[in-house]
Amino acid sequence: MRASGILLPVFSLPNKYGIGSFSKEAYEFVDFLKESGQKYWQILPLGPTSYGDSPYQSFSTFAGNPYFIDVEDLMDRGYVTAADLKKYSAKSGDTIDYAKLYDKRFKLLKKAYENSNIGADRKFKEFCKKNAFWLKDYALYMAVKASFDNKAWNEWDEDIRLCKPEAVKAYTEKYGTEIEYYSFLQYLFNVQWLKLKKYANKSGIEIIGDIPIYVAYDSADVWAGPELFQLDKKNLPTAVAGCPPDYFAKTGQLWGNPLYRWDYHKKTGYEWWISRIKYCFDLYDVVRIDHFRGFDEYYSIPFKDKTAEFGVWKKGPGYDLFKAINNALGERKIIAEDLGFLTDSVRDLVKKTGYPGMKITQFGFGGGPENEYLPHNLTKNSVIYPGTHDNETIRGWFERIEKTDKKSLKEFTDYTCCSDAIKAADTVIRISMASVCDTCIIPLPDYLNLGNEARINIPSTLGGNWEWQAKKSYFTKKLSKEILNLTRIYGRLVKTK
Repeated sequence: MRASGILLPVFSLPNKYGIGSFSKEAYEFVDFLKESGQKYWQILPLGPTSYGDSPYQSFSTFAGNPYFIDVEDLMDRGYVTAADLKKYSAKSGDTIDYAKLYDKRFKLLKKAYENSNIGADRKFKEFCKKNAFWLKDYALYMAVKASFDNKAWNEWDEDIRLCKPEAVKAYTEKYGTEIEYYSFLQYLFNVQWLKLKKYANKSGIEIIGDIPIYVAYDSADVWAGPELFQLDKKNLPTAVAGCPPDYFAKTGQLWGNPLYRWDYHKKTGYEWWISRIKYCFDLYDVVRIDHFRGFDEYYSIPFKDKTAEFGVWKKGPGYDLFKAINNALGERKIIAEDLGFLTDSVRDLVKKTGYPGMKITQFGFGGGPENEYLPHNLTKNSVIYPGTHDNETIRGWFERIEKTDKKSLKEFTDYTCCSDAIKAADTVIRISMASVCDTCIIPLPDYLNLGNEARINIPSTLGGNWEWQAKKSYFTKKLSKEILNLTRIYGRLVKTK
């Protein structure tokens, strides 16, 4: 079935309180998608973020980001007042100010908790019981982390750092109120998100979620489950994840995430992964798994190295993992992020799973007619994007690319279609929509024909990323009609309820 959608992170939704959330603007965006004939809303990971604000480095692979809680809902519940919202809100602009947000938002959320009497709420208790398999560890981890001035868990006192049973018991008793507070935030997040997802589904919109292959070292997952990762006796990583040197990074990319002990996961029947994927499908309709090639082979960098130059490739779990997931959960809608340098074994793995891979239109121009990302070389079982959250916007890309690549684009289409950056954006969108790929996802900044001021992320950089925020004025009836017309022309309209 041919269909299309729009990529827009939750944090990029319009909102007058400093960051996009599960507020009325989110529901309005769902309405915009429906009116525009779209089938999918693709988002980025929803986990709570740390230093650098990257959704791909989270304190938990299961928990949700408290920033996304709709603060006006807190007022409707009687937990805070309008005066509180005004006092503790970070004003919105063209970009998100995470420093101000961090300083103010948690004060508001703490006040909401103190006024909630949540401990007596039956639904809250049911939520905690249902999600105890991850929530107990996460809430304790956050409470203990706060008690150590938010230091990474490897800097805590040894007894609790190593999760010794007597220490876990003592800290649980000592910080019971704080544990309930962090559980309260997850409850609100879950209730609000599932309400929004239900609204989207009733409108005929499916949510494409996104999960990183790896988890952050400073996370509840690694702290509470060190046996899952390649750690030494002191629970320090023996090796970490990244990418080897290439055209974009001369010394490679040093991500720093701990690597999995795939032998241990196999012995457990991949229990942790099955639990993770199962939980994802409580939150999303489709799941995009980032860095899919790491399941075939993963790049292992010695922990003490300062660059990624001297890593080595090691064998991952391969199809065995996905066979176990399918046996446990049945067939699920998964997108394999299979970008980057692909070996035959990676291609074979993607093919064997049956998951659609990703195609990037920006990558198609340069290298001649054999370039695998050119429309005539694509396959139906794929998801095509002009660019992802890691790429430049189409306009920014066109303004920067080499003359030879620009010429390639012009020759492939029509010189008049790509005579300038403004026209180029429309042309690349049309190329993507016209492709044979079953699914086409367009980032909102490209429909808006914005430059790199609207770029979401520049890989391997710190600062200035994950900050772009859309304005309410962007979502016009004119734009909706234009998107609807493109969707109709290229046979991607799907009947909605």
